[in-house]
Amino acid sequence: MNSDLFISRRRARRFAQLLDEANGGRRHHVRSRVDEKLTDLVAVGHQVGDAAPTVEVSAEFRTGLRAMLLATAEREGLGRPAPAATTDQTEKRPAPHRSPLLPAVTARRARARGAILIGIATGAVAVSGISAASENAVPGDALYGMKRSTERAQLALTGSDHSRGQLFLDFARTRLSEAAQLRDDRAGYSGVLDDMDADTRQGVRLLTTAAVQASDRTALDVVDAFVAAQRTAVSELVGDRPRADRDRTEHSLALLGDALERSGALRAAIDCGLPAPNGSDTLGPTPASCPANR
Repeated sequence: MNSDLFISRRRARRFAQLLDEANGGRRHHVRSRVDEKLTDLVAVGHQVGDAAPTVEVSAEFRTGLRAMLLATAEREGLGRPAPAATTDQTEKRPAPHRSPLLPAVTARRARARGAILIGIATGAVAVSGISAASENAVPGDALYGMKRSTERAQLALTGSDHSRGQLFLDFARTRLSEAAQLRDDRAGYSGVLDDMDADTRQGVRLLTTAAVQASDRTALDVVDAFVAAQRTAVSELVGDRPRADRDRTEHSLALLGDALERSGALRAAIDCGLPAPNGSDTLGPTPASCPANR
């Protein structure tokens, strides 16, 4: 069995258990290493019930969700009758010994799979609704905490480091949009830029690491495109802001310059055979210089 598939199913089952417990269901006396990673996702479920945003789910989304659930049900074998044994097989093979516990185990597995599907459906609808309701929230708004929880839930549901890196860069773009709206809140402005820089570092680190591990420039292309667009947008924030805000914005611009420089150095290292990195920092691997004779 593919190890990633096994881990994903185990995480989904554990999420279904935690969601059941959070809603007053029976407690499962087990602990899992993924519990901490799923905490934010379970918290989103609670916030959904409290906030109940009035967002209309589009017909296109409903159709896509239904197709996803049907495909998952078919893959998991839900609702599929067991294949009937042929007459010849019945005559040639003795009836297998069945444990009296087998029906109960099978029923539990079916319920677990059903809970997973319900969790997927509920989570998909909830996340889409919350995202639509809170996407324009900024620090200080009632829905801002929900917006950030939704982002953490997205990360929890993202598999590869390449995809997670891209998602972090998307969050950095979102923080930039929020900063542009905070004209009269200097503390909030600085805090949002801190979060933007943290998302930038996380995204760049994941993407540069993926590029080195696969000796592939594709992830570096993502970094370069992000920096080019983000630099222009961050520069527009300087404007007529107070000196302290301008200094803080220049700090973010310097980080983007460092990210572009790191991407270029790694690109050169890949071109010359990827010498062993000197180590790593918040932007990912720090490449060694290419040999002069190459």
